[in-house]
Formats: sequence, C-alpha cells, structure tokens
Amino acid sequence: MRVLYPFIAVLALIVVAFLGGKVTGLQYLLGVVLPYLAFGVFIVGFANRVIYWAKSPVPFRIPTTCGQGKSLPWIKQDRLDCPNNKLEVTGRMILEVLLFRSLFRNTKAEIHDGPKLVYGSSKSLWLFALMFHYSFLVIVLRHLRLFTEPIPFFVPLVEFADGMMQIGAPRLYMTDAIFLLAIAFLFARRLTLRHIRYISLPADYFPLFLIFAIGLTGILMRFVYRVDIAAVKQLTAGLASFSPVLPEGIHSIFFIHVTLVCALMVYFPFSKLMHMGGVFLSPTRNMSNNSRAIRHINPWNDPAIKPHSYAAYEDEFRDFMKDADIPVDKE
Repeated sequence: MRVLYPFIAVLALIVVAFLGGKVTGLQYLLGVVLPYLAFGVFIVGFANRVIYWAKSPVPFRIPTTCGQGKSLPWIKQDRLDCPNNKLEVTGRMILEVLLFRSLFRNTKAEIHDGPKLVYGSSKSLWLFALMFHYSFLVIVLRHLRLFTEPIPFFVPLVEFADGMMQIGAPRLYMTDAIFLLAIAFLFARRLTLRHIRYISLPADYFPLFLIFAIGLTGILMRFVYRVDIAAVKQLTAGLASFSPVLPEGIHSIFFIHVTLVCALMVYFPFSKLMHMGGVFLSPTRNMSNNSRAIRHINPWNDPAIKPHSYAAYEDEFRDFMKDADIPVDKE
C-alpha cells in the first residue's frame, strides 16, 4: 500500500491533466493559472521553511565529527571532518553540496558467517544520487530556452555538451537517459533493500513516481508526440513576462507534463525535498568544532542561575556521596 497509493495519486494527476488538456476552458486553467499558483506556493513555502529554520535557536555546538579535532600542535587535525574555523567549514560545505562528500563516505554493514559484522564500501547510492541531481540541474538549465528572450549565452553551450553524443533526430540528450536511470535505481533500491523498504513511507515513493513521470512525459513530448515547440515557447515566454497567451493546438501531453511539474513545485516545500535549502542551515554541517578553544554559553540559560562547578557540587553533597560510596576529590 505504501507503494500503491503514491502510484495511484500520480496516475490520477495524469488522467485529470489528460482530460483537462482536451477541453479548451481547462487548458487555460492548467497552462496558465496552475503554473502561477504552483510557483507562488513554491516560493512562499520555500522561503517560509528557510526563515523558520534560520530563526530556530541552536544552543549547542553539534557538528558531525569523523576525525581528529584541533588539539595539541603535534597532533594532526582533520580540517574537513573537524573544521575549527569558518574557512574550514566553507570547504566542508562546498564538498558536501557539490560532491555529496558525506554520502561518498557512506559504508554498508552486513552479517557474515561466524556471525561477523563486516563493514564495506557503498558507493552506488552516492553515484546515482550525483547523477540524478546534476542531470536535473542540466535539464532545468536547458529549459531556460523556453522562458527567456534572448536566450542566456550558457544555454546553447549546455545543450551542445549534453547532446554531443547525438543519437537520432531530434537528438537524445544524455541527461534525459541518465535522469530516468537514476530515478529507477533509487526506486529499485527502496524496494530491494529490506531495511530501506521497512522505513520507507508513501512520502518517499510519491516524489520518485512524480519525478519519473515528469521525465518520461518530457521525453514523450520530444520523440513521440512532437509537440509544437513554437506554441510552447509562446506560452512559456508569456508566463515569464506576465502576459500569458494560450496558443491553440498544443497536444494534451504538454498539459500532463506541466501539471506534474506544478504538482512537484507545490509538494516541494512541504516534503523531504527541502533538503536542497536545509543543507545550508544544518548545524551538524555549518558549525565549526571549536568547543575546546571557545566557551559556548547556552542562550537559554537563566541569567539568575549561576554556574555550579563540580567542586562546589562536591562541597554541598560530600557526605551523601560518601554514604553512597561515590569517590570524592576531597575527604
């Protein structure tokens, strides 16, 4: 059921969009009103989540550490896993955001005969996650051609690099195939790995089905139904300039594609996909591990409550500690 319900939800969106694409009045609703509404929800929802996280107090230093922190001069520090200043934190964040460094370091644990707990490398998730995110980025950049006039100079360069291994006409972009392959892997991983399947919820499967359907309908528009790209450009450019015009004759597959994209934008700010913005505000990543060098005081502490050292604590409870056979520093 955790897989079936999200699949039915995406299928229902496709059916509604297909039927709406056949009716002239609903075409305007799907092609003009819905994109504006979805974009507004995306921007407001994204900003609201980021502002909420930014305002959340973080009273303690809780960076994730995986190596030697800064200590004595003759002990080598791991600058990326235990950053001690803002420059080292910046380097860690750059590697995290651009190369998914923590995911690359991920390991898997298996029980072998003995029984023995064996740890090993697990790079497949890192590789396909990297493929998915960068393919998604390239596809979004290519779509700027539809919304801008003149077209940004880098868009033709991206298209040329993406389609340099031309297959057929119109050419098949590499990122289209990589995008669907990566989504298929992430979905298969959730089904085949028992421990991942056990913790997976409908909210984990829904975006996979939705994004796969977006990619598939985009490929169908390009290679099967051959949607009138001039009419699509007229509509999208009109949306970007706030003077929308809905040309006639646009195939219903386009409205399916747009409806799915709008559903993703609406869903995005309220889902786990918000890790795109949350990674920059994660205290486990953006904090320096300098608790040994700097005293960090909890901002929630009541100023009326004075610090209570262990020496003072022992002076107050020494007799009780002796009765309980608890070692004391002073007799």
